[in-house]
Amino acid sequence: MASPSGTSSGSSLLLPTSGSEEDLHALMMDQKKRKRMISNRESARRSRMRKQKHLDDLTAQVNQLRKENSQILSSLTLTTQQCFAVEADNSVLRTQTMELTNRLQSLNEILLFLNGSNTIVRNGFLIGPWSSTCTNQPIMASAADNLLQH
Repeated sequence: MASPSGTSSGSSLLLPTSGSEEDLHALMMDQKKRKRMISNRESARRSRMRKQKHLDDLTAQVNQLRKENSQILSSLTLTTQQCFAVEADNSVLRTQTMELTNRLQSLNEILLFLNGSNTIVRNGFLIGPWSSTCTNQPIMASAADNLLQH
């Protein structure tokens, strides 16, 4: 209902203000609102920039890790190939060692046979009738190999 002063009963509780004060108040509120909006936009812009920098850093890190991974993989491949080559060399050397050991054993058996019962083994040395013309050295793998090569 309207009061005798021409205002509604709810607005009678407000302090009487002039129109220019209300306009000034509204203007100040609009300025605060605009300032807050500008501040929020700037904050959002800074946040996007931080996010973009973080993304760029992560992308650079991914590229670096891929490069390192590729180098490690190349190194592993090379090392694996070298390992296979060394294993093959070791296999050849084991086979040669077995062959030379068998040759040495055969040569020692021949010497034992040639000397018959006159041959004595003393401290790993073969002593027999031929000992006076030869040194009292056992036949070693390197000596046997030299004999077989000539």
